Amino acid sequence: MPEYPDVCAYIVALERRVVNRRMDRLAIFGPSVLRTVTPTADEFAGVLITGVRRIGKRIVLQCDNDLFAAIHLMVSGRLHWRDRPPPKPRKADLAWFEVGGRCLALTEESPRKRATIHLIRGSAGLKALDAGGVDVMECTLNEFRKAIQRENRTVKRALTDPRLVSGIGNAYSDEILHRARMSPFKLTQSLSDAEACSLHVAAIEVLSEWTDRLVAEAMERFPDRVTAFRPEMAVHGRYGLPCPVCGQAVQRIVYAENESNYCAQCQMGGRLLADRALSRLLKSDWPATLADLEEGTARRRDPSPRRNDDAP
Repeated sequence: MPEYPDVCAYIVALERRVVNRRMDRLAIFGPSVLRTVTPTADEFAGVLITGVRRIGKRIVLQCDNDLFAAIHLMVSGRLHWRDRPPPKPRKADLAWFEVGGRCLALTEESPRKRATIHLIRGSAGLKALDAGGVDVMECTLNEFRKAIQRENRTVKRALTDPRLVSGIGNAYSDEILHRARMSPFKLTQSLSDAEACSLHVAAIEVLSEWTDRLVAEAMERFPDRVTAFRPEMAVHGRYGLPCPVCGQAVQRIVYAENESNYCAQCQMGGRLLADRALSRLLKSDWPATLADLEEGTARRRDPSPRRNDDAP
């Protein structure tokens, strides 16, 4: 799912291509992509695009006549800039924003269509799309800590909850927690002042570094191949590969449709987190530490599953 740095890169690329130009046509092809009834897509024909902005993980095209088009790419939605609209929509095409004879295409390759477009008239309707999370790049340490400690959640979940923190998802939360040298499943209300500060600083550093990198790439070419898996990342998507800090193999926790990647040495002092599904399957064969994992030593415990604070 495109997150803060990816959305910023899209915005920079779009500002250079669509701002101060009129939309020739907004064509909707995906039956479920449009989540609003009014205004209609036809009302966007001929409007001037005056700006591009971010709301959480949404990309918003701001137009005259107080009109807005808010795009949420979700997991597999992507934007593509085409020199001209194709003769007919491709299978993955959900919508075309035709501008100056060119085409901004919203596509989704996955059969599970989750990407959305909200067409809105008036800033009040736009505000309704804001889940209310703080912007890490703009908030103070106190505001950040207050947000993530509003509920006693794991730091992983707090960072990815748009009601608490804006624009961060699975990929960059992994990178932030690795930079902060913190367990993904540490409870937020147990954070010390120093730990909250470390987490805030890590979030700013990681988002800044990746935003600068992706924006620089977007200045050269349109970001057609946005991905959550990049070889330069420290832990996300790098299960089994060496941690760039300590050299130990990156570990992972798989739960529901998500997974968390982490370094047991850097973030857990060498202790492995219990993968709830896998540890139930392996029971006493689940290793407790990196040393156990490397030596093939089984984790000896009661075979009946039990919840712990490290479980996702």
